Amino acid sequence: MADLDALRFRWTRALEGARGPGGGPDPVPYADNLLARWQEPQRHYHTLTHLTAVLEHVDVLEEYAADPDTVRLAAWFHDAVYLPERSENEERSARLAERALPEAGVPEAKTAEVARLVRLTVTHDPADDDPDGQVLCDADLAILASAPSGYAAYAAAVREEYHFVPNDAFREGRAGVLRRLLALPHLFRTPYAQRHWEATARYNITSELEMLSL
Repeated sequence: MADLDALRFRWTRALEGARGPGGGPDPVPYADNLLARWQEPQRHYHTLTHLTAVLEHVDVLEEYAADPDTVRLAAWFHDAVYLPERSENEERSARLAERALPEAGVPEAKTAEVARLVRLTVTHDPADDDPDGQVLCDADLAILASAPSGYAAYAAAVREEYHFVPNDAFREGRAGVLRRLLALPHLFRTPYAQRHWEATARYNITSELEMLSL
């Protein structure tokens, strides 16, 4: 079970870091709105557990980011809008950030950067000169490098989110996603993630593809 107070603290620290001197309104109502979104009943993988994991992985990769607090805010928003049957979740999440962050006191340039980072999670393919994009995408994909039991639980949770999709269609769609990931020159872009996560992630993805083809 996620620690809501710990997550509120994480949000407050990131928001205060991003908005800088002068402050703004109380961060907690914004945290609670996001926490409520991450606890919606249609979610099985894109839950508070996932949010917490992404934030923890951003902490691991922080040294590679140009603006870690902006990356953390992007992590909070990257799946804030999530309906499995819809294809524009990232865009709607980015627009939510564009509405909420200025009200919360975040400068326009940093708000725009958060929204850009959220939209980047559609492809998980950041440019070579985009350290913040690399950190966010690596943190979001770190689940792929889980131990076998953790990866199996992740794959099962993804299937549960798409329970309304017939088995054959799901297997075909999921296999396509996995093949696109394997086709990337690197799943991970930061040196730490390439060193510690790349090989395990590729093994896990290849194993899931083999299971889907049975």
